[in-house]
Amino acid sequence: MGDDRAIDVETYGPWALIVGGSEGVGAACARRLASQGFNLVLTARKPAPLEALARELIATGVEVRHGSIDLSRPDALERTRALTDDIDVGLLLYIAGANQTRGEFFDLDSAVFRSVIAITVTGQTEFAHHYGGLMRQRGRGGIVLAGSLSSFLGAATLASYTAAKAFSRIFSESLWAECQAMNIDVLHVVVGYTDTPAMRRLGLDTRRAQSPESAAAEIAASIRDGPLLFLGGEPNLAIATTRSRLSDRGTLIRTAATPRREDISQASAN
Repeated sequence: MGDDRAIDVETYGPWALIVGGSEGVGAACARRLASQGFNLVLTARKPAPLEALARELIATGVEVRHGSIDLSRPDALERTRALTDDIDVGLLLYIAGANQTRGEFFDLDSAVFRSVIAITVTGQTEFAHHYGGLMRQRGRGGIVLAGSLSSFLGAATLASYTAAKAFSRIFSESLWAECQAMNIDVLHVVVGYTDTPAMRRLGLDTRRAQSPESAAAEIAASIRDGPLLFLGGEPNLAIATTRSRLSDRGTLIRTAATPRREDISQASAN
C-alpha cells in the first residue's frame, strides 16, 4: 500500500487529538494531518517542544490547541477534555508511551511501573472510551493506539513495559472488532526501532532506525486497515512472528527478547 494515502478530513475531522504530539512520531503525524487540513489538539508532558510545534502548525493556517499534560496523573483525561469538550474530535492518536526507565523489576521504584501502567493501560483505555464514545454518537471516526514490538515477548528489565504494551495490542484488537459496526476505524501501531528524540536522549544510535516521517506515512496509509500495523514492514513482522511462538518460551525469552539497554548500546558501538 502506498504511503501517499491521505487521512480523509471529512471522515476523521475536523479535529484530531494527538496524545504525545510534541516530538517523534506524534509530531510527524501532526505535521501530516495539518497539511491535510485537520485542526489539531496536541498534548505532551514537555511544554517547550509542544509550544514550538504548535506555533509551527498555526503558521500553516490550521487551528491548534495544546496543553502540557502528564499522562501518569489521574487527571490526564479531565485536563485534556478541557481542551476538547467544545469541539468535534473525529480522530484520536495516542502515541505516548516511550520507555524511559529500565531496570530489574525488584530494584525499580514503584513510581516507575505505576507510571507505565497509567500511561499505556489506564490512559489508552480511558481516552479510547471517552473519545470513541463520542465517535459512536456521530457515526464515524478513527482511533490509533501505539504499541511496541517488545509486546510479543517478555524481556528482562522491561517487565511492566512489555506487559503494558501487550495489553494495548489485545485491547486494540478487541476494540477493532467492536467498532466495525460503528464506522469507527481502530488501528494498533506496532512501533519498532524509530529515530525519535526520546531514543537519542537515551544515547542510542538511531542512524539505521525508521524515521518518524516514514512512520507517520505508514499510519496514514493504513488507518482503515486495522487492527495491526507493523511499522517498518516485513522485518518487524518477522521478529513479532518469532516472538509469538508458543513452545519453549523460556528459551525464546533468552534468545529473542528485546535486549537490555546496555547490550543495545554495545551493539551500536561495534
